[in-house]
Amino acid sequence: MPTVRTLALVIRSTEVFETSKVLTVFSRELGKVSAIAKGARRLKSPFHSALDLLSVCDMVLIHKGTDALDLVTEATLEERFDALKTDLEALYAGYYVAELLDGLTEHHVPHPKLFEAARVTLRHLADSRLRRHRVLRFELALLRELGHAPALENCVHCGRPIAPRDVQGNGEETNVAFGLSIGGVICAGCRPGQPHVAVLDGGTLTALRALAAPGGEWRNLDLSPESGRFGPLRGTVSAIISHLMGRRPHLLPYLGA
Repeated sequence: MPTVRTLALVIRSTEVFETSKVLTVFSRELGKVSAIAKGARRLKSPFHSALDLLSVCDMVLIHKGTDALDLVTEATLEERFDALKTDLEALYAGYYVAELLDGLTEHHVPHPKLFEAARVTLRHLADSRLRRHRVLRFELALLRELGHAPALENCVHCGRPIAPRDVQGNGEETNVAFGLSIGGVICAGCRPGQPHVAVLDGGTLTALRALAAPGGEWRNLDLSPESGRFGPLRGTVSAIISHLMGRRPHLLPYLGA
């Protein structure tokens, strides 16, 4: 049975027997892994606090096959996001990140870019001004890494460019159809008969493009309650995530409105 060392984020923890834990971790080298840590709950556990929920640890696993729990033999704390312990909204956002990783990734399929995206997101959730931005960016990064990045520039059917403003008229925002089942914007000509369609206003589409793009333009978005922009964004991305998961994420109601 091979022994593997990996950097891992603990995304689920269940107490079993008298002293052990069954863990789900999202690791940089292995992807999602389920494993048992024997003796993890003992007062003098060799793992100390390395296996706490939402901790990043340097972990050594014995891989026992696809249908059996791996065995954690070593774990050393690499990074703990202490700010999550003092900010309830940040903690809920961290749990939401963990729920998405657990619910949307497959076991033993590595996604190193997604691991880094999750780690960076958790590291900065204490910044309340950009917290909403960072969670939305993580969701879009997750969709992209899993092959479900929404098409935001061109009609997903015919490829026609989609403008968030009415270029034929006075430049006012125009509504755009978004197909949840096909994962992208739809032009007016292709929209008839399409199921599971959400309607985005032009400002929401522009904001989604900024959040999905590289660089730092997303930092300039005003997602304050007064702007009225966050609700439509949250609703759109939540609909995409929920459609993909087949259910609404349990932590979704705790992300704020």
